[in-house]
Amino acid sequence: MNRNLALSSALAAVFTAAACPAQVTGTPAPAPANAAAQASAAPVAPQAVPAKIAIIEYEQAAAATNEGQRSLQELQAKYQPKKAALDALAAEIDTLQKQLQSASTTMSEEDRASRVRSLDTKQKQYQRDAEDASNAYNADVQEEIGKVAQKMGPVVMKYVQQNGYTMLLDNNGEQQGGLTLMWAPGTDISKEVVDAYNAASGVSAPAPSAPSASRPQPAAPAARPRTSK
Repeated sequence: MNRNLALSSALAAVFTAAACPAQVTGTPAPAPANAAAQASAAPVAPQAVPAKIAIIEYEQAAAATNEGQRSLQELQAKYQPKKAALDALAAEIDTLQKQLQSASTTMSEEDRASRVRSLDTKQKQYQRDAEDASNAYNADVQEEIGKVAQKMGPVVMKYVQQNGYTMLLDNNGEQQGGLTLMWAPGTDISKEVVDAYNAASGVSAPAPSAPSASRPQPAAPAARPRTSK
């Protein structure tokens, strides 16, 4: 999600700036002219700033919270009637296909043509309905998980500051061209942030039957029926 990547970039900028050593104030003692000339001519060695980088899979972490899991569970229930309707339509298509295959030599041309037209109509309806349901489900998932991700921002900020990180990177590499890195064990703070958010939100874990939310997935409609020849 663009807003999550923007948040990660903003956090990285803030923490990088905060990690830079403060400039020394005050008026230094005057130096001889020749010494000043020598100092200006000498190259200034760069000062290394210690970096402590945190990695987070922001969207996945938002979906893995108790609140995210509960939202996904509610969406599954919301789309269950549509899935049942698609399953029923798929069964009708399968029955028509079997009838055409088993009785192709005994039924009249008129009857066969009627069944072929009916099969074609149902297959096209199934494809339209399945695509519409999948698009609607995905849009709802993005909206609900986006709400959790926005509320998770302050928790992420607090955790990063309390643990001395100087930069935060979003590792949603499969989403919108995010950053994918190799990192040492322990620097991925996704689980710690999820635990902190669960504690702060007060939302209890959903029932064990809730769908896994490591990454939002579209609802799985019935298997697409085979297209008749």
